[in-house]
Amino acid sequence: MRLSVAILCALVAVQAAALLLAGSAAAASELKVGYYHKKCKGVENVIKWHVIKALKQNRRTGAALVRLLFHDCFVRGCDGSVLLDKSYENPHPEKEAPVNIGLAAFDLLEEIKAAVEKRCPGVVSCSDILIYAARDAGSILSNGHVHFDVPAGRLDGVVSRADEAQAELPDSTMTVQQLKDNFAAKGFDTEQLVILSGAHSIGQGHCSSFTGRLSEPPQQITPAYRDLLNYKCSQAANPDVVNNVRDEDASVVARFMPGFVSRVRKISDFLDNTYYHNNLAKIVTFHSDWQLLTDATSLSKVHEYADNATLWDSDFSDSLLKLSQLPMPEGSKGEIRKKCSAINHLY
Repeated sequence: MRLSVAILCALVAVQAAALLLAGSAAAASELKVGYYHKKCKGVENVIKWHVIKALKQNRRTGAALVRLLFHDCFVRGCDGSVLLDKSYENPHPEKEAPVNIGLAAFDLLEEIKAAVEKRCPGVVSCSDILIYAARDAGSILSNGHVHFDVPAGRLDGVVSRADEAQAELPDSTMTVQQLKDNFAAKGFDTEQLVILSGAHSIGQGHCSSFTGRLSEPPQQITPAYRDLLNYKCSQAANPDVVNNVRDEDASVVARFMPGFVSRVRKISDFLDNTYYHNNLAKIVTFHSDWQLLTDATSLSKVHEYADNATLWDSDFSDSLLKLSQLPMPEGSKGEIRKKCSAINHLY
């Protein structure tokens, strides 16, 4: 009897070790386009269906997904760590970092994960779901101009730390040199910094993220736009303000920037190159955006993408693809979460 128990325990231990090794191997393996074609046929269509449905209700959800891709992959690689809630193992997850204020679309990703689990239990990672969903959102918001094939096969990480997110993500108050150093640490050059900054053509930010802009001189921000931002920020405690004045309420634009009214859109959040036109006109929200005009290399790229929307669509697609392939730290443990907000043994 004792021998049988010993053998059983040994088998369990071997199985657990095998699972851990499989997780490590999968995390280090090369990502592959079409990874789920046989493992979970049709999963990309399932994800896209949910994204389309969500964006029909609120296009800003698409901007939230694109932002989540960046904020996940820039910290510990693309491992879904930004999706984890507070737990004993992760008492201060990435969500709590000040730089991550306003992150959204978590409920949508849980909805997608539940649908995928029903179809293929324990097969598709939350990190892959996030990349697919953000890719589809970018495609929809750009009318199909931004698109890339997703190499998949990621594992979900089990570590999420607010202090790491705060240290590694770019801050809206950074100088251009700080931005260049920050992106270089992840393998991105100045051109790719400028390209990815173009995502600020969509979405919104909290007033606390651009407090300094409210008193910056005319050389850095158009006074009429500065007045508009001050007005918006006075309406509530740390309210959201759209990143692109094109998406602002027409009556507010008419009050502060009447010459811009004709450019206000009834449908918001089009992912395009308007960010570069706005930057050159000094009507961008964040100090870090304006900083791109203070460096010869980044300024030349701002001009280039303002003049060539098609080029930006292509280069932004390529940069998102590169971003989506940032790896987990060497030696990291990985799993396929059952629920995106919790590591498996807590669920």
